[in-house]
Amino acid sequence: MTSSKEIRVALVGNPNSGKTSLFNALVGANQKVGNFPGVTVEKYEGYRYYKTYRICFVDLPGTYSLSAYSPEERIARNYILTEKPDLLIHVIDGTNLERNLFLTTQLMDLQIPFILALNMYDEVKEKNIHINIDLLENLLGTHIIPTSATQKKGIQDLLDHIVAIKTGAITVSPYKLQYSQSLNNVIDALEKILSQAKDFKTNLPLRWMTIKLLENDKEMHNLVRQHPLWNNINQFLSHQTAVFKHLTGNDPETQFTEERYAFIRGALAETVSYPTYKKEDFTDILDRILINRFTGLPIFVVIMYLIFMATFRLGEYPMLWIEQFFSWISAGLEGMLPDTLFRSVLVDGILAGVGGVLVFLPNIMILFLGISLLEGTGYMARAAFVIDKLMHRVGLHGKSFIPMLIGFGCSVPALMATRTLKSRGDRLTTMLIIPFMSCGAKLPVYTLFIGAFFPSQHAGKVLFVIYILGIFIALISAKILKKVFFKGEYEPFVMELPPYRWPSCQSLFLQMWHKIRMFLRKAATVILAASVIIWWALNFPQHKTIHQESNDHIPSLETHYLTSAEKEYVPIKHEAEKKALHFEQTYAARLGKTIEPILKPLGFDWRIGVSLISGLAAKEVVVSTLATIYSVSSDETETSRSLREHLQNDPVFNPAVALSLMVFVLLYVPCIAASVVFHREAGAWKWTFLYFFYTTGVAWLMSFVVYNLSTLILL
Repeated sequence: MTSSKEIRVALVGNPNSGKTSLFNALVGANQKVGNFPGVTVEKYEGYRYYKTYRICFVDLPGTYSLSAYSPEERIARNYILTEKPDLLIHVIDGTNLERNLFLTTQLMDLQIPFILALNMYDEVKEKNIHINIDLLENLLGTHIIPTSATQKKGIQDLLDHIVAIKTGAITVSPYKLQYSQSLNNVIDALEKILSQAKDFKTNLPLRWMTIKLLENDKEMHNLVRQHPLWNNINQFLSHQTAVFKHLTGNDPETQFTEERYAFIRGALAETVSYPTYKKEDFTDILDRILINRFTGLPIFVVIMYLIFMATFRLGEYPMLWIEQFFSWISAGLEGMLPDTLFRSVLVDGILAGVGGVLVFLPNIMILFLGISLLEGTGYMARAAFVIDKLMHRVGLHGKSFIPMLIGFGCSVPALMATRTLKSRGDRLTTMLIIPFMSCGAKLPVYTLFIGAFFPSQHAGKVLFVIYILGIFIALISAKILKKVFFKGEYEPFVMELPPYRWPSCQSLFLQMWHKIRMFLRKAATVILAASVIIWWALNFPQHKTIHQESNDHIPSLETHYLTSAEKEYVPIKHEAEKKALHFEQTYAARLGKTIEPILKPLGFDWRIGVSLISGLAAKEVVVSTLATIYSVSSDETETSRSLREHLQNDPVFNPAVALSLMVFVLLYVPCIAASVVFHREAGAWKWTFLYFFYTTGVAWLMSFVVYNLSTLILL
């Protein structure tokens, strides 16, 4: 239950309405990211202290309506109905009122208190759009506060309204949208049936339930179907739908939509005036170039290339500083602590594994900042539009590119995003090719091997080629999968192109920080646990017999003929041989050598095999595993080397092996979390098996080709 000094507020609105920017302006850095219960859709929560109140804000997923057709709609609706926040702030784009107010009419059906944040009001003025806010407030039955999230205007007014509503200084009454007499008659009749059922109990608003039943809402039908009342309801719906269609020519669902838009157009006709002529704006000028059929795709390729170049060039020096920092800590701990298993697990396990991944934090920050910038300006939607024609050529719906773009961040939300595809064949095909996108977890692997084996002037180019290769393999795979498994037609691609806007620096850095925090959380949990497990597998079992047998190899009489310097070298050499012999008998080595014959044609040895297996937990663990392996297996004289130096001095590794390994990491089955989500979304083991074996098979085949071609060209 909400405290008397705490106010719970939920923000709801269309995608591209500036809702998240407004949320960031309200709470700043006082926010956390989790998941909504039962789903992997992210939940953003934040708070702000204002006038002795602690105001808790929840940024609900962007949605165009409160139907139950997509996860976003379902989450927003369920949160409003079950969590019952003290107040809703409905964020609308002031430059596109007709589209945004459709959601407003659905909130009015719920008969709950909400206020409107008329966002992007600075753009409204720039476009010379005049809005009679007082009259619009009367027509909608709610308070309207003009805001500009990017310029942080209207924030204090919004906070004042929230507190005033809490204290009762302002009253926001639930407002009921009035429909035509024919619809109201049906609503009243059905509501009467529900209210008179003695054993039918619900916390949901009855009027809203009747509207959803008439709109053929599946979730509402499933809810009522479990009750004996369903037979009467079903008969009523069938009869009334037929009668209504005969009288009006529409089914109730279509009629609701038409009357909502009629209400919106009528309200806007009375309250909004637009300029008599539309001046070509900045968005129109840019779109003539950026979504042009000739220049659109080349420009997209160049923009992505520049981001990858910046990822390496700008991240190179901070990466070296972090690398030196962890080397300094490791050397200091080795000097302070006695040579025990505790020191080994701390230095060789935790610091080597976790530190080996955190080294690449600057590169990840720069890449995520670049992608956040493209999303915030509105360009990423254009990229999907530009690539649409290419997607159709491989048999996929144009919307499939949206989950693929999300896959550059993480495969889990990308797999969830395929729910927007209506065709099951399109959905499964898209899910099967998402693993070929280079998620953020793969970037540390690329950065490590590109930095170790390729000149800095070519680093960005190599990274760019790896990302493009993933997209190319995904498109070829889509063509094959559609031909073999999922034949069928696809629907036209319709997507909203928001106007170009320069996002606020706060919004950009908060988006980047959310992604970085996920990476750091993974480093503190999954990567830490994996590093300790790998350390254990590289140190055990402890074989006394091995040590004893090794002692038998110490020269005795032969040392008589050695110089004093050579005599001093003998025990050092013996210790190294003993350590190497023990290392070869560990659990990790046994596992790696079991699969080594399969990986040998790709240029991999057993150590790489172990790192690839551990990479199933998270792709960053490939790096931490190699760091742990070299830390455990190195001589004391080599422990100060960085992981890149170890790789450069290892005869197994060369540019051809580095390319082969990066291609394998790019293409083979994603982390366990993504695999679990895939199985849940696909709903059948046959697709999960295809997902595992297809991705791994393609990874082996492409790595084999790349290794052999690279060996011929580079070596």
